Amino acid sequence: MGKAERILVVVLTYPHPSKSYDELVCTAGITESGQWVRLYPIDYRYRPRHQQFHKFQWIEVELEPRAANKDPRKESRRPVLESIRLLGEPIPAGHDWRKRRQIIDRMPHHTLSELEQLYEKDKTSLGLIRPVKIHDLVIEAIDDEWKAAWKNMADQLRLFPEMELKKLEKLPWKWSFVFSCEDSAKPEKRMVEDWEMGVLYLKERDRLGDDRKAAESVRTRYLKTVAGPGRDVRFIMGTRFPYNTWIIIGVFWPPKVLQGELPI
Repeated sequence: MGKAERILVVVLTYPHPSKSYDELVCTAGITESGQWVRLYPIDYRYRPRHQQFHKFQWIEVELEPRAANKDPRKESRRPVLESIRLLGEPIPAGHDWRKRRQIIDRMPHHTLSELEQLYEKDKTSLGLIRPVKIHDLVIEAIDDEWKAAWKNMADQLRLFPEMELKKLEKLPWKWSFVFSCEDSAKPEKRMVEDWEMGVLYLKERDRLGDDRKAAESVRTRYLKTVAGPGRDVRFIMGTRFPYNTWIIIGVFWPPKVLQGELPI
């Protein structure tokens, strides 16, 4: 029997196929005590509707004992999927994101270099960065087909009519922010795996009817709106298992405010 924990979900990454769960989403959040936690595996789109949470929504879920998880990263916990329970509606952004900021602003903020050192020290694998400058969002073409093992798995599942296999598109592009931290010797470049970016691309592709134009539209929106000059951007960072390289798994982009405007 796992221990029930209340968690504010702040990260959902773009889904990827899974042999055991059809597909999986990396989910990360903050506990009531202010600790980062990674919930994995979660077959999000295959959960019943009453268990499909949203970003900035509190949930309650049983977590299996730490020893039951093969992932050595200290924040990673295996959820008991059937125990997921939604606790009210998602916290709204509002015009100033006040309620969301009250939680995020209290979390430790680091530079990328500091996070890399923390991983070496104690396997820290989740954290927040507030870049001092965002230079660019680079678009790179990648393979638009899932790797052969995942394609074969999907083909096998289609042989069983009782198995509902939801369509999962492989994105043909990857986007990487180029940014500087206060201690950066040179600009850093890190890939973004936020689900919202993938969804925006698919919508823009359908609207524009062109893959490249859709990718450029995503870049424009993120540079001018999400990471625009009026935004106090934070990157939610996580390591990619098993390589343990740091990537951007979520973007928090509230409006900039003057000091003292948002009492905590």
